Amino acid sequence: MAILSPSLLAADFSHLGPSVKKIYEAGASYLHLDVMDGIFVPNISFGPCVIKAIRPCTNAVFDVHLMIDRPERYIDEFIESGADVLTIHYEATASPADVLTLIRQKGIKACIAIKPNTPIDVLDTILPLADMVLIMTVEPGFGGQKLLPETVDKIAALDARRKAFGYSFLIEADGGITMQNIHTLSAAGVDVFVAGSAVFGAQHPEAAVQNMLKAALNAKGRLNAKGCLNKSDLAE
Repeated sequence: MAILSPSLLAADFSHLGPSVKKIYEAGASYLHLDVMDGIFVPNISFGPCVIKAIRPCTNAVFDVHLMIDRPERYIDEFIESGADVLTIHYEATASPADVLTLIRQKGIKACIAIKPNTPIDVLDTILPLADMVLIMTVEPGFGGQKLLPETVDKIAALDARRKAFGYSFLIEADGGITMQNIHTLSAAGVDVFVAGSAVFGAQHPEAAVQNMLKAALNAKGRLNAKGCLNKSDLAE
């Protein structure tokens, strides 16, 4: 499986409607919506009103990434704005399991995210509650960063857990994903790829969508002769 979830933060906010419509028609079935509060991360983006405004513009799955403190306070607002998937951070709430359960009880998909320095074993007891797990491949808060190579090992380890226990959650990666490294992430086990400037900043965004999806699908499950990932491929 390969799903592209372009990040709205990289789009031209003066033409959001036409932009998201074009990339959806090109094959980007998800749209990644980064909500930042200036507390959990050192940046501020947008809230439910923007999400609600663009909901009629596309049939894409709204992949809403809550980079906010105590996200449980705003679950209803984001669902009402049109979210199909709600991602919360393990580090942002005292009881991630309870928040994931609440989201699923509301009838939408629940995703748990962790920062680059958070080990995946903190998720062991809550993986059965997750429809998707997001591995941040950069420090959250700002776009345009380069992917941290060490996060690929974390993705591969998470994929190994998924296979060993028969879990069905999707693995999502967010940060610094480009045409040059998407194949390595796909080989590590990523299903959902968040790309911002690589899509919206491309000269031809629709072609970028199609080329990235093709590269991800072609690389699915590939490892090198030693059974390891080629981290050199992560270079820009």
